[in-house]
Amino acid sequence: MLSKKMEQALNDQVKWEYFSGYLYLAMAAYFEELGLAGFANWMHVQEQEERFHAERFYAFVNERGGRMVLQAIEAPPVTWASPLAVFEESLAHERKVTARINALMDLALKEKDHATAAFLQWFITEQVEEEASVTEVIQKLKLVESTPGGWFMLDKDLALRVFTPPTVAK
Repeated sequence: MLSKKMEQALNDQVKWEYFSGYLYLAMAAYFEELGLAGFANWMHVQEQEERFHAERFYAFVNERGGRMVLQAIEAPPVTWASPLAVFEESLAHERKVTARINALMDLALKEKDHATAAFLQWFITEQVEEEASVTEVIQKLKLVESTPGGWFMLDKDLALRVFTPPTVAK
């Protein structure tokens, strides 16, 4: 059984995961407007991952006998100065998500909620991958910023990304 404090924290995380997806969807729309379909694809895949994360948290709260209470999601930004600025914001956002997941783990350990701690371990590992993935794109954007046509080559590369739901143990 989840404590009320843990239940509320997990409900808040569901909201945050859906906001993350909403943010990535806004970023995809920005790239679509620029005609960078590959960049947009990368962000669409990111949105799918965030929705998957939200649904895992949702199911976990229900499995533990908690009550899922959906909350309002604020509107994300809609414009950025450049593709690099988009990915830099994405990295800053993922770092906030990492901090939130770590805070959830701290709470689970404080409350001796071993089931929630075990559940959160997957997300801790996932956040390492999330930050690395965004950092890789930032590095590539910086490499091609002075190369005419570099964005278009990178766009073709980012178009290859696909969402594959991870296999996770229950």
